[in-house]
Amino acid sequence: MGGDKKHWSHNLARKQVFKYLNRLQGGQVLLEEGGQVTTFGEIEDPSNPTIVVNVNDSRFWLDISMHGGLGAGESYMQGRWSCNNLVALLRLMLRNVELSDGIDRINGALHTAQQTWHRLRRNTVSGSKDNIQAHYDLSNSLFSLFLDARMMYSSAYYRTPDMDLEQASEAKLLQVCQKLKLGPQDHLLEIGTGWGGLAIYAAQHFGCRVTTTTISEQQYQYAKQAIKVAGLSKQITLLKQDYRELEGQYDKLVSIEMIEAVGHEFLPTYFQQCDKLLKPGGKMVLQAITIRDDRYEEALNRVDFIKRHIFPGGFLPSLAIIKQTLKQTTSLQPSHEENIALHYARTLADWKQRFDEQYQNVIQLGYPDAFVRMWRYYLDYCQAGFMEAHLGTWQVVLDKQGS
Repeated sequence: MGGDKKHWSHNLARKQVFKYLNRLQGGQVLLEEGGQVTTFGEIEDPSNPTIVVNVNDSRFWLDISMHGGLGAGESYMQGRWSCNNLVALLRLMLRNVELSDGIDRINGALHTAQQTWHRLRRNTVSGSKDNIQAHYDLSNSLFSLFLDARMMYSSAYYRTPDMDLEQASEAKLLQVCQKLKLGPQDHLLEIGTGWGGLAIYAAQHFGCRVTTTTISEQQYQYAKQAIKVAGLSKQITLLKQDYRELEGQYDKLVSIEMIEAVGHEFLPTYFQQCDKLLKPGGKMVLQAITIRDDRYEEALNRVDFIKRHIFPGGFLPSLAIIKQTLKQTTSLQPSHEENIALHYARTLADWKQRFDEQYQNVIQLGYPDAFVRMWRYYLDYCQAGFMEAHLGTWQVVLDKQGS
């Protein structure tokens, strides 16, 4: 079944997908295949970019009819289709999420199989380590190609429109530390070290002690060296422990975009542990990527491109489920919340630009073109989600009563 040869199954799949695309609203797509152009939707705003999709291989239709949105991403990885503006296309599909849901349900059996695969990636203590290693232990060299100098792999904060990524990443660190009301008298616990950027910043600029933990071997080794180079080995304690294994109590607690690795099943355990680790009168800042409240249950039962190829075992809470779990299982009280989703959209755009500029270096690290396309799709997929408010990025300040 060659890549450019039509097969009856491809034609059948094409007809199935066309039924959904013919109901497209809120934008227009020009689909080019074999020299023929088919138009879907209408131009509602002349200022919107023209979206052109080129089908390079008719197996594309089978990919989508069999695997829905996951299949679209995998087909893109294989080079079976391309698009002149992937972010705009993915935003349009989110505005037509009912159509996407319909395509996803064409093949229920495979949908069930994907769910089973995801359930096998449970975020137990051992499972979490495997899931984290699958993404964060790819290569420190890879991440250094597109992240800022502090290696912050979380949303930046563009306090002013003219800020670049480096400035915005530092602005986010300052913002988080200010929300924590950090001072030199504090002992800060960080759950999810990353590459050590926040721990080092807090110690340097606010004079506090920091204990930080990661379960990624690559991140642990990188952070250990960065802390040593900064001369902060006596001020920062670096651990390689699961959050469930931590002991003691701390004045302040911070967890930046780590909750996505917790899993629905362990959400109460996570917040109960945070409550236990925080002293009475203490303060916690949580930064979390969230799914829309009305999409939470649907997302729990779906294996999308991100869960399958980027973050095995990944999970997006909703703001409502975070608040509900906090209320039911902890004494922590939300005192402030801010959605910085549009800042994340810009962060992702900056990462994508840097990643594209470093294409040759990515290839030299040994990654194939399919990996490069996967990474581009991942970054654009997430940017579209934040721009359409399908995803949020909430900073929540939590207070523990007492003194």
